[in-house]
Amino acid sequence: MAVGQFMKTAAERDYSKHWQLEGTFPWMFQQPKPPIEGNRPISPRDNYIRCVKGEKPYWMPAYSFETNIIWPDAMEEHPVPEVDGYDWWGVNWIMVETAGGMITKPGTRVIQDFANWKEEVEWPDLSLVDFKTDGAKIQKALDPERAHIYECVEGIFERLHEMMPFDETLLQFYEEPELLEEFFQKVADYKIESTANIFKYYGRVDGVLYHDDWGTQRGGFFSNEMFREQIMPATSRYLKFVKDSGKFIELHSCGKNVQYVPEMIEMGIDMWTPQAVINDPEYLYQNFGDKMTFAFMLPIDPAADEQTVRAQIRDFVDKFGAKGRCMPFIMAGPPQDAWARDELYNYSLNYYNKLYNR
Repeated sequence: MAVGQFMKTAAERDYSKHWQLEGTFPWMFQQPKPPIEGNRPISPRDNYIRCVKGEKPYWMPAYSFETNIIWPDAMEEHPVPEVDGYDWWGVNWIMVETAGGMITKPGTRVIQDFANWKEEVEWPDLSLVDFKTDGAKIQKALDPERAHIYECVEGIFERLHEMMPFDETLLQFYEEPELLEEFFQKVADYKIESTANIFKYYGRVDGVLYHDDWGTQRGGFFSNEMFREQIMPATSRYLKFVKDSGKFIELHSCGKNVQYVPEMIEMGIDMWTPQAVINDPEYLYQNFGDKMTFAFMLPIDPAADEQTVRAQIRDFVDKFGAKGRCMPFIMAGPPQDAWARDELYNYSLNYYNKLYNR
C-alpha cells in the first residue's frame, strides 16, 4: 500500500532527534523543569492528582509548574516543527508570530463537499509512526515527582473546521447530522488509537489535557441540546477510553463555555482551565467547585513587591480553597513567580492542615 502524500514525512522522520524550534510552545513544553524543592508531605504528583479528583490535597498546586507536559514529536496535528506547512491530514498551517501559535491558512480546504468526506479525507496511518523511539526520547525530560499530562490537541470538533470553512462546518449540524456523527466517531477512533500509543510508549501518563474549543467570547457555538446530540457522543467515547485507562481528564476549551459545565461533568471531565475574563471564576467555583476542579488565571503585576504578591496569593487561597478543587495559574515572571509559589505552598499547606484536621 502506497504511503499517502501527507504521511510521507512522518514515515521518514528520525524520531530520535528533537524537532521543535526553540521558543515555540511545543519546544517549551518539552524542556525539563527545575526540581520542586522542599521536603513535602507527599509527592507533587500525588498531591496534584488529589486536587484534580477532589481528594483532599495537602496544598494547592501551582498550575503548570507542578506538572510535566507530554508533547510528542510523533503527533503531527500541526506541522512538525511548527513552521508554515501541512499536517498529516493535509491541513495547511501558518505561524502567527504575534500570537506565538499556529492557525489554519485562510482559504484552506481539505474537504470540498462534506457529503464526500469519506472519499476526500486522507486519514493518518499510525502504523507508519515510530512512537516507541519518540516516547523514549520525550521521557528523558519528565520529572518523576511531577504529574505527567499528555497534551491532546485538535479535538473532535476542531479537526473538522480545520478541514473546511467554519460556517460550512456549522451548517452540517443541520444539513447532515447523521453523516456528521459518522465523521466525529471516526475522529474518536483515531483519537483512541493515537492516545493508546502515547499510553504505551511514553512512560507514566497520569492525565490527558484534551483540547476542543466550543465557544466565542459571548457564549457557546451550540445550544445545549445540539451539544448533547452532536458533540457529546463521540467526545464521551474518547473520554471514557481515557478514564477507563486510569487517567484523569483536563479540558482546554476556549470561549464562554460555562453553559456546558454540566455536560463536562457528565462526560467525566475532572478539570477545566476556563478562559480568563469571559468566564466568572466565582460563579464557577460556587456552583460547580465541588464537582469539578478549576485552574483560574492569577496575573501578578510585574512591579509588585514581595509583600503584595504574598497577600495576593493568600487572598486566592482564602477565596477558592475550601472545596479542595482549585489552583491558580500564576502569571508572573521572576522574582514574583518564586515569591508566589513559595507563599502558595506554605500558606495552603497550613490552610488544608486545619481544614482536614491533619
